[in-house]
Amino acid sequence: MRETRYMKQLVDYIKKNIPKGYTPDALKWALVDQGYSRVEVNRAMEIAIHELAQTAPKLKEKPIIKYEIMDETNAPVEVKKSFWKRLFGL
Repeated sequence: MRETRYMKQLVDYIKKNIPKGYTPDALKWALVDQGYSRVEVNRAMEIAIHELAQTAPKLKEKPIIKYEIMDETNAPVEVKKSFWKRLFGL
């Protein structure tokens, strides 16, 4: 029970300081320098990063924008590629 409370304190500390702009490496070495076990700090770091990743917003894909050139009668106009673009496949 004492170990779980100890681990929870480390995880909370890491979760609180990462959004402030501290890097995970800086936090890890600061905790190790303060006397915490390197193994415990690494385990707490993994748990904290996993929990922060769970709460991060999901990124949506960017929409694909397609365009057509229309003439006066709203009919699509086909644009021919120049010689150089056809030659080099651009």
